[in-house]
Amino acid sequence: MCKHLKQDYSLSLQILCQNEIYMKKYPCVLSIAGSDCSGGAGIQADLKTISALGGYAATAITAITVQNTLGVRAIHPVPPVYVRGQIEAVMEDIRPDAVKIGMINDVEIVEAIASCLRTYRPRFVVFDPVMVSTSGHRLIEEDAISALTRELMPLASLITPNLSEAEVLTEHCISNVDTMKATASELLKFGCGSVLLKGGHLEGDKMCDVLQTAGEDKPHLFISDKIESKNTHGTGCTLSSAIATFLALGYDMPQAVEHAKAYVTKGIHAGKDVHIGEGHGPLNHFYAPVPMKTMK
Repeated sequence: MCKHLKQDYSLSLQILCQNEIYMKKYPCVLSIAGSDCSGGAGIQADLKTISALGGYAATAITAITVQNTLGVRAIHPVPPVYVRGQIEAVMEDIRPDAVKIGMINDVEIVEAIASCLRTYRPRFVVFDPVMVSTSGHRLIEEDAISALTRELMPLASLITPNLSEAEVLTEHCISNVDTMKATASELLKFGCGSVLLKGGHLEGDKMCDVLQTAGEDKPHLFISDKIESKNTHGTGCTLSSAIATFLALGYDMPQAVEHAKAYVTKGIHAGKDVHIGEGHGPLNHFYAPVPMKTMK
């Protein structure tokens, strides 16, 4: 009798240990964005970022871009049915902890993504409303902008526009930190949970980003020194996917932004003297990669 009890206990313990192993998971981030064949921005930058920070990256490609460090030559949107199919395949099986959304230049793709987000309701959605590339190429159709504000922004935990994008969205001129604060607050009218307004293009030797969260009176200011480098291709993509990764890892919004900004700053510094292409090269995503993390 004791022998049988011992065997039963041993078997139960083995099953418990196996279940404990299978309950572990990687912090997963789904990137919904365009593909950059030169590897510096878009899906490629997101894959590098999420992996370098210890996350598991899944993707849904919205467009194929023909570009290099000198500029964008062409954009070919992926049919909306296939964008939806990619998202559904990932959501139904892998169930990402966070979603990062990048370039979308087609109204029907916007609607397909929004429909999926309403269906699957991921915990965190970080939306980088990409409108213009680092080289100055317009990446979005005019009618898609209103679709972004109407369909996607109300579903976002955070939006991360730069100054140019914020000026398009609000029709305001942004010239200093005070107007940045006012604009960040105004962007909340689109229904997002928080706004990170990036001030990298302001004059001066300091960078100031403004994080404003709905329901909070005072914004968080993130001030850092500017780094002289032409290798800034994909910094916006990198920042937003880094924030999504830190949110997936369990950090709160201000912490996630702070850690993500530190990662991008160090990546720019590590890659500033490296020659990749003849134009705006990428930052160094793998200056200090960490092993894949596991969570319960």
